[in-house]
Amino acid sequence: MLGRGGGGPRNQCILISGESGAGKTESTKLLLQHIMNLCKGNSQLEQQILQVNPLLEAFGNAQTVMNDNSSRFGKYIQLRFQRNTVQGAKLNEYLLEKSRVVRQDTGERNFHIFYYMFAGLSAEQKEMYGLLDPSLYRYISGRFGTQEVAEHWKLKYQEVCNALDMVGFQEQEQVDMQAILAGVLSLGNVTFEPEESNGSVKVSEASQGWLKAAAGQFGVQEDELLKCLICTTSVTRGEQIQRFHTQQQAEDARDSIAKVAYGRVFGWIVCKINELLAENVDPDVELREIGILDIFGFENFAVNRFEQLCINLANEQLQHFFNHHIFQLEQAAYKEEGLPWETITFNNNEPILNLLLAKPLGLLSLLDEQSAFPQATDKTFVDKLNSSFKESLHFQPARGRVLGFSIIHYAGKVQYAARGFLEKNRDTVPASVRGLFINSVTPLLSVLFTATVSRTGTLMPHVKAKVVPGADDKFNSTRKQSAGAQFRHSLMVLMERMYSANPHFVRCIKPNSQKEPGVLDSQVVLLQLRYNGLLETIRIRRDGFSWRPSFEEFAERYGILLVKPGVPLTKESCLEILQSTELKGWICGKSRLFFKYWHQEQLAKYVERLERAAVIIQKVFRGFRCKKSFLKLLAELRAQAQQVVPIHSDPERVHWCERNSLPVPMPRKRRPQSSPHPCDQSQQPPVPRPRSKLTEVAILALLGALSQVCWFPAPSTFCMHVFCMQSQENVVILVMRSSTPFDNFLNPSVPPPVLGTEEQTGEEAKMRKLKRGATLRWFTETQAQKVMQDDGAFPSWLQGMISRREAENLLIDKPLGCFLVRISQSRPGYILTYRGEGRCRHYMIQVQPNARYVILGEARAHASLTELVRYHQHVGIQPFMERLTVPCGQWHTCSAVVQEDQELPKPADPTEE
Repeated sequence: MLGRGGGGPRNQCILISGESGAGKTESTKLLLQHIMNLCKGNSQLEQQILQVNPLLEAFGNAQTVMNDNSSRFGKYIQLRFQRNTVQGAKLNEYLLEKSRVVRQDTGERNFHIFYYMFAGLSAEQKEMYGLLDPSLYRYISGRFGTQEVAEHWKLKYQEVCNALDMVGFQEQEQVDMQAILAGVLSLGNVTFEPEESNGSVKVSEASQGWLKAAAGQFGVQEDELLKCLICTTSVTRGEQIQRFHTQQQAEDARDSIAKVAYGRVFGWIVCKINELLAENVDPDVELREIGILDIFGFENFAVNRFEQLCINLANEQLQHFFNHHIFQLEQAAYKEEGLPWETITFNNNEPILNLLLAKPLGLLSLLDEQSAFPQATDKTFVDKLNSSFKESLHFQPARGRVLGFSIIHYAGKVQYAARGFLEKNRDTVPASVRGLFINSVTPLLSVLFTATVSRTGTLMPHVKAKVVPGADDKFNSTRKQSAGAQFRHSLMVLMERMYSANPHFVRCIKPNSQKEPGVLDSQVVLLQLRYNGLLETIRIRRDGFSWRPSFEEFAERYGILLVKPGVPLTKESCLEILQSTELKGWICGKSRLFFKYWHQEQLAKYVERLERAAVIIQKVFRGFRCKKSFLKLLAELRAQAQQVVPIHSDPERVHWCERNSLPVPMPRKRRPQSSPHPCDQSQQPPVPRPRSKLTEVAILALLGALSQVCWFPAPSTFCMHVFCMQSQENVVILVMRSSTPFDNFLNPSVPPPVLGTEEQTGEEAKMRKLKRGATLRWFTETQAQKVMQDDGAFPSWLQGMISRREAENLLIDKPLGCFLVRISQSRPGYILTYRGEGRCRHYMIQVQPNARYVILGEARAHASLTELVRYHQHVGIQPFMERLTVPCGQWHTCSAVVQEDQELPKPADPTEE
């Protein structure tokens, strides 16, 4: 999608659409997994991106009558790529259904996270958050579920906690977030009754405890919270005036506080995810993007409200985008290029969009107009619609005394209940709520209400809202922006982003309306195929040309098929390229070529065939060149060997050879040979490995001092593998190889060398020493107390700062499954070394900013290093599913690391590290 096998690199977007319950969210998760598997890049970032979905599902999905895991918000995931590797991600969310927090219809539930908390929290944690039996809470309708369902929710809660840890949420942030959610539930149980003396309302005696609990969970004063519920304070000419609420107004204020608190928590989660997954890339390299849109499906419930109108509006806009790309643009291109084409008709839903979005007489514009009038009601709004749209073919007034209206969408007729439209569009909250929550002792709640809200409804925690003194009733700078206007703006931004990218469409079809697996209702499926325009899409894909590159684009991409340099980017070159292939069915237009959908794959196969041929040519040429160089070097060495003096007759030369031997890297141990003598002719010589420049210099230094030699013991600083090549002049050539980072096979029969670090010189040694010192200080200052056991000792599996080779030497004679954890020498972190079958594996352990420990590539975060080890003693490590069994005894203890750190000089300037 980013340029391989087709056209040049270009931003892509994938639109996943369909009815509610058709499988859009599951398709999104599968697409993300597939893209992450193709990237093979930063495995930690990839795992964090994959953990976003279960986190958002818990806070943004709920059970409805159509779907047990219905998305009650829309999301657009932008994956940022640099050099075809994912480097970051950004999430945009649209129209969270906040009204679900305070009310659910029959057969529906609140957001998943409330049920997960009750099932997953321990008794001590529930007491800490002030949570009681779930059947007591009005906002979850007193319904909880069977024991089997509760066990499922408990596992889901653990997944959510792990996702929060993986993405990078701090522990205190998680505690504050759950305290706010508990406060929302307690607030829902506050009820009111009339005050007999002055006609105002008060909190009922039965719910005094719930008010106190909500105030404690929000971290505010109880009397201040009560004021927000029962009265409104305004300032007129410097004088404060209190207006007491009616019982209905008090209940509306209570529900408004609950909705805005939950909505801001959800918005903060999205902002936090974007901060933690922000790309860290080279600014000089252009980023490419793949966007995945998972948005709410078309809905038609028994009772449809303001939220269903916005959801169906979004689906109308996506259907228009689909029609525009598949039918309008494509058929217009055929006519413009002069191709023979019979026009395909389709169901154009542009009039419905005009009905909903036109200014100043569109439905949303009229809704904003009515919302601005304090005296307007839902009935006046419906009357305005009836008079404005009486001539429209897509609008129908409600019959009888029903307060509502009907709209004939592309997917069918939907009747909307207008009650509550104005209040939901105004999205009002009590005037003093913002000031109350800003002063909360719960840090997260203060952050949420200090932040401002963008024009599209996005929470911006790092941008403080503009506050006008004496105008608290304005709530913040975006108070005048209605919910409908915010949704319209966010939808406009989304469509602009998608129109600038190359779209791909995924249509999800719902098999039946009963939520039953393995059941296919042909009438339900056929209805979806018709109103989605898929039957017409199949026809235009069969008869049309889905790929239409320009002459320049095609010649630049496939000019290599002519196998000649300097192919001009012209129409003639394109025709020459196509004539050299066996493609049929393409058409040449005035300014571009037109191909069927399968032509692109066939051209990619031609290019791959040339690539394979190029590899074969390179292989043969490089082999010839290496053979020629080897024969030349062999002749020179033979000539030098005939001219030198025997080394054993000159002791000074032997001493010079040992003194001037250049060090080479210590090799990893090899499997035992059948003959110990290196010159045994019956032993087959091992295949030589590529030699480093350092090794070649050492060879020439030795051979320059050798004469007639049968065997020469290599100096201890070389630690070489030696084998012989016998020539006619009885000259033995020493061939040495250096170790490779992948050659970590273990040989138990060879005694391990003495443990110790290799000597380094120059700038490299200085940098290594600085990194080592910084890591030592990181361990002693931040980790030593965390990994230390109750008796003051370190675990037996925890080594000090040892190298990769030293770890392998420790495990060489240990049983399978033996392991150790060592401190990294070059970065703050750990490395787990595992004794496998004939080899060792090394797994990097990253310590995240939120103090969680993660093995790179794993999807689970751990609160401590000890917990990580215990977990993988029962669950294998990806991808080989190897379980830790026997801890390795300590050679270089962590106590020595602490002592070494104390002996190291501390840098005066921290930047020197």
